[in-house]
Amino acid sequence: MSRRAELAAGLASVRERIDAARASAGRDDEVGLVVVTKFFPASDVRLLADLGVREVGENRHQEAEAKAAECADLDLVWHYIGALQSNKAAAVARYAGVVESLDRTKLVRGLDRGAAERGSPLDVLVQVSLDPPGAEHRAGAVPDDVPALAQAVADSEHLRLRGLMAVAPLGEDPGAAFDRLARVREHLLADHPQADRLSAGMSGDLEQAVAAGATHVRVGSAILGSRPAVR
Repeated sequence: MSRRAELAAGLASVRERIDAARASAGRDDEVGLVVVTKFFPASDVRLLADLGVREVGENRHQEAEAKAAECADLDLVWHYIGALQSNKAAAVARYAGVVESLDRTKLVRGLDRGAAERGSPLDVLVQVSLDPPGAEHRAGAVPDDVPALAQAVADSEHLRLRGLMAVAPLGEDPGAAFDRLARVREHLLADHPQADRLSAGMSGDLEQAVAAGATHVRVGSAILGSRPAVR
């Protein structure tokens, strides 16, 4: 099977899963698909674009920056979904159309500066930590910190607050975690009704995310296969 055929089959399978999850949840709206291309070559991105993919996600700045430049002729929106470093925030904002992983206010200024240098607004999602109390805290702002962080984005000149992103914790039912996320979203929408995007769900738990109201899912391995060895 050609690589294009492999990607087409993966895309079809994931889109069928999304449609089935929407139907099961009684939803008639669309759920966007961000294809995560981390560790895969730009040639795969080109094949995906030819298959109709318009939104791609990357986790590492250096790889994302190079891949975005190599595919600059394609009509794509690049989502940065990895951990952000303060000294790289402005650089990420110069090529990303969406930053999904804002989790602390010190990053806001750099993102705003990079968006200004690019000359177009940057869509931003606040990443929420869904780790239960007492668990090891990974990426994401704790729910109590989300309002202030969201307001900092909303107050920025070149950033647009679009919603929330989260990853289900390891070792927990993702449905329960995404239910907590839905409650955080309710509070955000009360203050920022335009921030209605909810990015949640990956290859293993997209169904639970769609049931909890996700507007976008981020899928890599179910479409592209196992990640190649990191060089």
